[in-house]
Amino acid sequence: MKKASELREMTIEELRQEEATLRKELFNLRFQKVTGELQNPRRIREVRKDIARVLTVINEKLRKKEG
Repeated sequence: MKKASELREMTIEELRQEEATLRKELFNLRFQKVTGELQNPRRIREVRKDIARVLTVINEKLRKKEG
């Protein structure tokens, strides 16, 4: 889990890659949950929050670029 301050240092392209990586991880975690292989159910919540954090920083950067 990266902090928002760490994410703000990344470029928009890097943030998009981070988002894609997290979405793949979330998909895999959901798949594991369905098959009963999930070791840490809390990780799903953490990944969802990480995705939201990345999207928030992306939106901040885009708004800063516009105005």
